[in-house]
Amino acid sequence: MAESGTLPTGFGELEVLAVGTVLLVEALSGLSLNSLTILCFCKNPELRTPSHLLVLSLALSDSGISLNALMAATSSLLRRWPYGSEGCQVHGFQGFATVLASICSSAAIAWGRYHHYCTRSRLDWNTAVSLVFFVWLSSAFWATLPLLGWGHYDHEPLGTCCTLDYSRRDRNFTSFLFTMAFFNFLLPLFITVISYRLMEQKLGKTGRPPVNTVLPARTLLLGWGPYALLYLYAAVADVTSISPKLQMVPALIAKAVPTVNAINYALGSEMVHRGIWQCLSPQKRERDREQ
Repeated sequence: MAESGTLPTGFGELEVLAVGTVLLVEALSGLSLNSLTILCFCKNPELRTPSHLLVLSLALSDSGISLNALMAATSSLLRRWPYGSEGCQVHGFQGFATVLASICSSAAIAWGRYHHYCTRSRLDWNTAVSLVFFVWLSSAFWATLPLLGWGHYDHEPLGTCCTLDYSRRDRNFTSFLFTMAFFNFLLPLFITVISYRLMEQKLGKTGRPPVNTVLPARTLLLGWGPYALLYLYAAVADVTSISPKLQMVPALIAKAVPTVNAINYALGSEMVHRGIWQCLSPQKRERDREQ
């Protein structure tokens, strides 16, 4: 961790400033778009449906990721971590929990869409609420384990944000990594890919699928895949052979996922897009009420 007034090892003044600026832009864009989505869900009764509840869960988790990025951006611009070791543990837990919730919410949305468009029975409230409850309970469970000793939270190479410590190549780290990655990355990715592939096969015969069936899986793979590869490399080889600057690239890529998700799931949905427009246009809201 960089001390006050010093630069992190392997980084220059402009590089630290660049990382902090990129994180700040990603945090503000993700927080703005997802906060707007959450606000519209709360204000627009049309969006209070079981399937949109899953999108709301995703927006909440992505807002948490953006808040985590905002703290990292502030620390990067300060060139130090000002919150102490306990703050690092809290930051790591909050970031990890919201990341897992975001990944699993994306998989839940994929399954929900398949269920909605490709089966005779529509998604009901009990199923949607159960899915959301399971996603957040599971995410909190896995994020708590490093606090209890299976895995560990520590500073990333820049020293201004905290995540899972992948520098420890011991049995504790590798056992946690592979178990966690299977249940919280590979399995959700599999559910997402299969759900949208089945939608394409069933709905492609009668016309174009009503939702984007390609971008969600690509976002999961390209957004979180670099992180997964970095952790996998750290489990089998000496991660110090990778420069600290290169180790920060997966984090910068991942922090852009909330913005991409908001564009895809909220702005890309005609009903949600209409709800957002109504929230931003008071005159239109008044006309709709009169009608």
